[in-house]
Amino acid sequence: MKTLYVRIVAIFILIAAISSVLALFIANAYYANRLKTYNEDQLLPVAIQVRDLYEAAPDMDIDAYFDRVGAMGFQIYLVDENLTGHIYGAPFKHTAFDPAIAESVFAGKTYLGLQGERRFLEIIGYFENSIRNTVGIPLQSEDGVYAMFLRPNLLQQLGEIRILLAILLGHAFLLILALIVILTRTIVKPLKALKAATRKIVGGDYRIELDVKRKDEIGELARDFSHMAQGLERLDDMRQEFVANVSHEFQTPVTTIQGFAQAILDNKTSAEEQRDYLNIIHMESGRLSSLSKQLLTLAALDKETALIQRETFRLDEQIRQVLIMTEWQWSKKQLELALELPEVMIAADKNLLYQVWMNLIGNGMKFTRPGDCITIDINVRQAVVVTISDTGIGISQEELPYIFDRFFKADQSRGRSHSGSGLGLSISRKIVELHGGTITVSSEPSKGTSFTVTLPQL
Repeated sequence: MKTLYVRIVAIFILIAAISSVLALFIANAYYANRLKTYNEDQLLPVAIQVRDLYEAAPDMDIDAYFDRVGAMGFQIYLVDENLTGHIYGAPFKHTAFDPAIAESVFAGKTYLGLQGERRFLEIIGYFENSIRNTVGIPLQSEDGVYAMFLRPNLLQQLGEIRILLAILLGHAFLLILALIVILTRTIVKPLKALKAATRKIVGGDYRIELDVKRKDEIGELARDFSHMAQGLERLDDMRQEFVANVSHEFQTPVTTIQGFAQAILDNKTSAEEQRDYLNIIHMESGRLSSLSKQLLTLAALDKETALIQRETFRLDEQIRQVLIMTEWQWSKKQLELALELPEVMIAADKNLLYQVWMNLIGNGMKFTRPGDCITIDINVRQAVVVTISDTGIGISQEELPYIFDRFFKADQSRGRSHSGSGLGLSISRKIVELHGGTITVSSEPSKGTSFTVTLPQL
C-alpha cells in the first residue's frame, strides 16, 4: 500500500526531477540559439587581433608572444606546417585533433569549433575543454604559415556561467511552483470531496460518492467515511422506523384504554362487561408499562448507569423459571422443548440475566412454527455457554449482521404479525457484555436460529 507520506515524497521527487530536466533543456536551448553564436562572434575578432598584432612585428619570438597571450586568460593551440602542435596558456583536457582541420585553416578557412560540433545537449560543448572547441584562423610568420586555434580559459567565462546558472535556477524554480500547484491537486481534490461529503451528511443526505480505490491513507479514510455514512443512514432509517413503531405500540393500547374507559363511563354496560373491559384496560396498561421499562433499561445501559448487583444462583433453575413463565406461549403453539440443563452456579445480576433469557426464549417461541422444537443447552467449559436454538423462520444473511443493532427488526416482509420495539436483542447484548461475556448468533432462513451466550464461570 502506498502511504500518503510515500505519495507526497514521490510527488516532490518527481517535481524536482521534471523541473531539473525541463530547466536543463531550456538552458540548452538558450545556449544553442543565442549564447553559442554570440561567444564565437565575440571570440573571432579577438583571435584576429591576436594574429594581426603578431604579424605586425614578425621578428617577435613566437613562443614568448603566445605565452603572454595565454597568461591573459586564453588557451592557444598552434600547429605548424609539419602538423606539430604547441599549447600555450592553460592545458587542454581533450587534445584529440583532426589534422584535416589544420589543413583547412592553412588554406585560409576559418574554423568555428562550436558550430561544427553536434550534440544532443549543446550546452555540454560550452564547458568542454577541448582543442575542437576553439576558433581557428591562419597566422603568417617568418617560419611559414601556422594554424592558430584559440579559446578563452573557463575562468574567463564566469560571467556567462552565471547567466546560464541564473536561467537554469530561475526556470527550475518557476517549473517547481507550477508542478507543485498541479500535482498537489491530487491530494487536495479527495480532501475537498470529503469536505463536501461531510456537508451533505450534516444536511441529512447520506448518499455520498467517494473515491475508495486509492491505496493510501486518504483511500482508507474515504472507505471508512463511506461505511460511516452507510451506518448513519441505516441508523437514521431505524430511528425513524422505531419512532413509528413506538408510536404505534403506544397508540394502540392508549386507544383501546380510551375506548373501553369511555364505554364504562357511559354506564351502558353490564357489570360483567365492565369487568371484562377493566381486564382489557389492565392488560393494555401492562403493555405500556413494559415498553416504557424497555426504553428506560436501554437508556440506563447506554449510560452504563445500571450497576450490576452480582449474586450467586443456579443458572439452570433461572432458565426453568423463564420456561414456566412462558408456558402459555409454548403450550398454545404446541412447541416441543429439548432441554439439557445441568446444575450450574453463576455469579451475576439475576434480574438482568432474567431479561436476557426472556428475550431470547421469547423470540424463539414467537418465530417458531406451531409443533416445531426449541432446544436449550448449558455447557460448562472454560466458561458457561448457553445455547438457545429453534427451528423457526430464521434470519436472512443480509439482516444477520444488524440484528443486535438497536431499533432493528428483522423479517420486515411479514408485516406486524411479529411486531416489537426492536430493542430486546440490543438490551440482551449490552447486559451480557456488562457481565464480561459475549453473545453470538447463527441462522438460516426456513431452518432456524441459534443464539450462544458465553458467561464467565463462578
